[in-house]
Formats: sequence, structure tokens, C-alpha cells
Amino acid sequence: MERYLMVLLGGGFGSLARYVVAIAINSRVGNRFPLGTVVINITGSFLIGVLMILLTEKFQMHENWRLLLVVGFLGGYTTFSSFEFETYQAVHSGDYWIGLLNVLGSVTLGFAGVWLGAVIARR
Repeated sequence: MERYLMVLLGGGFGSLARYVVAIAINSRVGNRFPLGTVVINITGSFLIGVLMILLTEKFQMHENWRLLLVVGFLGGYTTFSSFEFETYQAVHSGDYWIGLLNVLGSVTLGFAGVWLGAVIARR
């Protein structure tokens, strides 16, 4: 039961963080390009790189920390389904370059975030 509570608690806070970050970014730059989702996915990618190295390699922390922070928080925080739908919307409305930029930017920068997070955490 404890494991389920860790995921539930982390997921709730991660979802709230996603909502707050997306609103903050989109209220400043608009909604034509889904910058809020891109920023969330890149920062989530960076955080999973950091957290997985710290939790499993450097400190070998109790499994509940991974469940709380990675499965729960980052699972609620990152937005793959939003990313996919926003890409669909861009392409469907004829904004092919926006859709392509969203895919290439999110995947490339997301991978760079994971790599950078893992490199920093290993130091």
C-alpha cells in the first residue's frame, strides 16, 4: 500500500506543477506554439536524468523515493500525451512547421536534458 501512496502523492504534486508551469509560460508567450509543454518535457527529461543517477547509482536510496519522485512526480509532471495532441493540432490546422519544430525540439532537447542531467548527477 505504501508504494501506491508514494506514486499517488508524487503524481498529484507533479500534475499541479505541470499546470502551474504551463499556465505561467503560456500566459506570457501565448498558445500558438506549445512552449509550456516543451519546457515541461525538457525539464522533466533533465530531472529524470538527475534523479535516476542519484537515486539508483550514487546514493542507492529506498525504492519509495524513486516511486515518489520519478514514477509519481515526473509521471504527473511530464506531458507526452499533451505533446502528441498539440503536435496533431498544429499539423491538422496546416501549421506543419510548428508541428515539426515541436517534435524535433521536444525529442532532441528532451534527450539532451536526460543526458545533461545524468552527466551532472554523476559528478
